[in-house]
Amino acid sequence: MARVSRYYDVKRDEHDRRYLEVNVTGFSLLHIPLLNKSTGFSAEERKLLGLQGLVPPHQSTLEEQKERTYRRYLQQSSDLERHVYLRSLQDRNEVLFYAMLEDHLEEMLPILYTPTVGEAVKAFSDLYRYPRGLVVSTGDLETLDESLDNLPLDDVRMIVATDSSAILGIGDQGFGGMAISIGKLSLYTAAGGVGPDKTLPVELDVGTNRQDLLDDPLYLGVHHTRLTGEAYDEFLDRFVEGVQARYPKAIIQWEDFAKGAAFRVLERYRRVVPSFNDDIQGTGAMALAGLLSAARMKGERFEDQVFVVVGAGAGGIGVAGAIRQGLIGAGLSLQDAARRVYVVDRQGLLVQGQPELEDHQRSFARPASELADWTFEGSVPNLQDTVRNARATALLGLSGVSGLFSQAVIEAVAANTARPVIFPLSNPTSNVEALPEEIVRWTGGQAIVASGSPFADVPHRTHDGIDAVVPVGQGNNVFIFPGLGFGAIISRAREITDGMVMEAARTLADHTDVSGGRVYPHIQDLREVSIQIAVRVARQAITEGVAAERRVRVMTDEQLMAFVRRRYWVPKYLPYRRAAALLPENRR
Repeated sequence: MARVSRYYDVKRDEHDRRYLEVNVTGFSLLHIPLLNKSTGFSAEERKLLGLQGLVPPHQSTLEEQKERTYRRYLQQSSDLERHVYLRSLQDRNEVLFYAMLEDHLEEMLPILYTPTVGEAVKAFSDLYRYPRGLVVSTGDLETLDESLDNLPLDDVRMIVATDSSAILGIGDQGFGGMAISIGKLSLYTAAGGVGPDKTLPVELDVGTNRQDLLDDPLYLGVHHTRLTGEAYDEFLDRFVEGVQARYPKAIIQWEDFAKGAAFRVLERYRRVVPSFNDDIQGTGAMALAGLLSAARMKGERFEDQVFVVVGAGAGGIGVAGAIRQGLIGAGLSLQDAARRVYVVDRQGLLVQGQPELEDHQRSFARPASELADWTFEGSVPNLQDTVRNARATALLGLSGVSGLFSQAVIEAVAANTARPVIFPLSNPTSNVEALPEEIVRWTGGQAIVASGSPFADVPHRTHDGIDAVVPVGQGNNVFIFPGLGFGAIISRAREITDGMVMEAARTLADHTDVSGGRVYPHIQDLREVSIQIAVRVARQAITEGVAAERRVRVMTDEQLMAFVRRRYWVPKYLPYRRAAALLPENRR
């Protein structure tokens, strides 16, 4: 079994209890966030590891450290300052950082990730304080193997890699996208149970087309425009080759690639290295799960609904594809499923024969003959035309265009069904297609609502004069990717199959209690949901024959669940022992 890190390894004592065997001591140990306990070292550890006089005399419990740290967190004056504080804590003491998240996940999730991470991305070069992860830039590609060898982690299992070309809804952010890779992996650990020493954030610095960044002398990335074409492909080929050599058991999540590259990169590498694109597949699975829950809440069949997806980029096409797969899984033919999914972009409905259609959009374009009995003005139906003529019962926004869902559009959906399903899923908050309070008002409180960013539930007075509350679900990919990734790690999947992604969606829907009006679980249930997803994803990998982990192939469902729970990382301090090679008598 590979060592965890060149600085330490995880061992078990004669009673099968875990401890860390460390081969670094003193001041150096205190500056490794995976090892630093700060005031939490015992008297024996302080003496053994050369820490006497380097930390305060009081030995704090983890609970005391959390109380002190949380008190300081509350003193920060803005969400961005709170984000910076959490990231600084992560770079000092990872166990304490994740213990804080464990206690305050619902409160801190929107601070650590969306929507606040968007601000951190924009200001990344100004906020930079401490190195984390791997930087692969155009200037050092020839020394990539050396760069990978410089990393102290020896058993990485989950990589999040971005080229920063399409960060959230804010576009090309150059080197700043590293904040996304870091934040995403924090959630793999906090929600998915992937040990922080098994994760690696990666920035694929292929340049930026933002002239303001190129002109900024303090910008930290390479100062040239983005690689394209063959040079870009060769760059990614070299990265994948390097990862396979250094970390042969690692899974790669492709993150925030522009739509032109996102689909191509996914298809190019998904069978070369176990990998997936969260913007396409994770977003699709998340949306599908919410729609399955919404149909159950309505007491109607999922396959009887009609869906309009607004936005034809990576997220929108990913959602449309997941819905179509879900309809086929419910028993419809491909042709019948296609008739229930309509994709609209800025020009209007995607229609076959349009010259501007991109490859990933073609299979979702509707034949012109299908529109023969539609009424609309212009060359193609616009959004409102599509909702009205298709008799849509569900409307999903992945356009990144604030306010796109007008009152007329929402009312058009409500005219087709007693309980319209409206999911404005664009991030960050400033890009949301409609505010939940507007949707509730325009539908008389009948809408089933979920948004990409967190919004408060909406108070509503019914027609009978009764005060009620319309719950607003949070359609966040964090309900999918941690469990999907952990299940793939557990099974050592050779490929992340469409079946595994669909199983993650079905599991999320199965573990959503819709009786309270929500189509997604509460954030406080995220860890348990991720465990359930991991188990079923691993089982799906076994069923499809892509699980390389021999132990899990023969496990019963109960054994697999126990195995996943045992492997689920939790933040607590382990006892330390000094490696024999570094004991004083062996150093003379």
